Amino acid sequence: MNKIPSNRSFRLKETASITTHPRVFGHRGAVASEHYLASMAGIDMLKQGGTAIDAAIAATLVEGVVNPHMHTIGGELPILVSSPDHPQVVCINGNMVAPEAATPEAYLDLGFEKIPPAGVFAAGVPGAMGAILEALKRYGRLSFADVCAPAMDLARNGFAMHAGLQRQYNFGVSDLADLFRSEWHGSAALYLLEDGSVPDEGTTLRNPAIADMFEYLSREEKAAGGNREAGVRAAFNAFYRGDVAREMVAFVTARGGLLRRSDFDQFEVRIEEPVTVRFGGVDVYKCGPWNQGPALLQTLSILKNFDLKALGHNSADYIHVVVEAIKLAFADREQYYGDPAFVDVPMDMLLSDAYGALRAALIGPRADHEVRPGDAWEGAALLPVEDRIGGSLWGPGTVHVDAMDQEGYTAAFTPSGAYLKAHEVVPALGFPLGARLSNCRLTPSHHPNVIAPFKRPRTTISPSLAMKDGKPWMAFGSMGGDQQDQWQIQFFLNRVVFDMPLQAAIEAPKFSSDHFPALFHPHDFFLNRLRIEESVGEATLEGLEERGHDLDVAPPWTEGFLCAAERNLETGIMEAGSDPRGTKAEVFPAYALAI
Repeated sequence: MNKIPSNRSFRLKETASITTHPRVFGHRGAVASEHYLASMAGIDMLKQGGTAIDAAIAATLVEGVVNPHMHTIGGELPILVSSPDHPQVVCINGNMVAPEAATPEAYLDLGFEKIPPAGVFAAGVPGAMGAILEALKRYGRLSFADVCAPAMDLARNGFAMHAGLQRQYNFGVSDLADLFRSEWHGSAALYLLEDGSVPDEGTTLRNPAIADMFEYLSREEKAAGGNREAGVRAAFNAFYRGDVAREMVAFVTARGGLLRRSDFDQFEVRIEEPVTVRFGGVDVYKCGPWNQGPALLQTLSILKNFDLKALGHNSADYIHVVVEAIKLAFADREQYYGDPAFVDVPMDMLLSDAYGALRAALIGPRADHEVRPGDAWEGAALLPVEDRIGGSLWGPGTVHVDAMDQEGYTAAFTPSGAYLKAHEVVPALGFPLGARLSNCRLTPSHHPNVIAPFKRPRTTISPSLAMKDGKPWMAFGSMGGDQQDQWQIQFFLNRVVFDMPLQAAIEAPKFSSDHFPALFHPHDFFLNRLRIEESVGEATLEGLEERGHDLDVAPPWTEGFLCAAERNLETGIMEAGSDPRGTKAEVFPAYALAI
């Protein structure tokens, strides 16, 4: 075909290498989230004089209203934060806590072989609100009334039904409508029309119950008097010791569940030191082993032993090495990770360069078909087969928020759980309870993630924060269950090894492995399966098949869902990025903003 020359300026240049979303820069701050209204709420907090933590909290609260198929405030929230006064990264553990009555024997006596994936028997004390209020108290400037105002306004006055909420496969309202009509009437009242039909995209939805809950917490905050911290603590007590806890317990008790008021009385948020490795001059921080985040760090420790740049970005050789490293790291996740308050985890060895080198030596020219944990207690490359304890497609129910400001406050929040498929909406509160206990095991008794009273389940939700020269450089994360850290690894390598700009690093073709047992019920796995976007190219796909990988070739824009924010440490300019996959795959309308 002959191309006709054009004198139009916008038709002269090739467009294949240009990102789908624009690069977004700001001097005062940057926010990336999984919904444009959440990012707008974060920017509003910055305009009011709040910190990036205020911004991330406001965005998270909005996410729980407008993306309820992915997360609500009844779920969980791990947080990584760096502040200018104390730049060392801090982890706020917003994980669910199991009820005191949650023992393997209790579930087995009830006839369960596994903890069910939804309903009251998978519910514990939700950690998200506690983490929000702890972050607000420590690193915010605004009141809870200020940061919840955008979410309360949207809940009371309305927001638009969007494509993801309406028709995300298996988790949107369309696929849940029959369940809502027949059993979960609290959910039907909020998300279906009066005649029981599914609202069209663009229809106004309202959630007056959650707006009332936000207003109640704000009133309790104001009534406390004293300083800002006292008010935030009053809001915490109102949620965990007051009327909100009472409603949650009444709802569970009426359905025969295990959660009791005493479980809420004992709940407090844990503040923890994160774990870290150094790669390419960057210090990467993740939450501890109650979370899958250390598997990203282990993967980087293994990959230190390869010249990744020489292999070529997304070549068959490169993807083979990265996938095999992921498989080794996630085998250790299954073998060792759990709530460190209940199990010993050999984290120092797992993240050491020496152990990474031992594991790297196991990577050969062909895909390996075993789940191969190492012996992290003895510092050996492989654990004997008789001592080994051991994924499903990407798991449901997560959003992500990143925020940073000109003062140096930096936040990576990964809200998750209590999505619409997890449980019926509690009518008095406007949100469902979480189902994260279904990640726990009932057997074998020595499994690091076996259920126990007051134990926090092992989770996939995994924010990341990266430092350069002791300064917060980048915050990033993703939805996606067991695939979250796999996609984050690729984004990080795109940015650090291949020097891609932030938005290009997000949009580049991606892949993920289902080789290891999933954290989600029913904990299944598919040995050697590699899901990969066809946009990597035919030569790469053929090369991976030749190396023995079982390919599940996916459409473009279905592997990823990253959000990120980055600070130029020389100029102070901040950049935010979001993934077009959120819209392309009809999951959520992700958006990045900066001022």
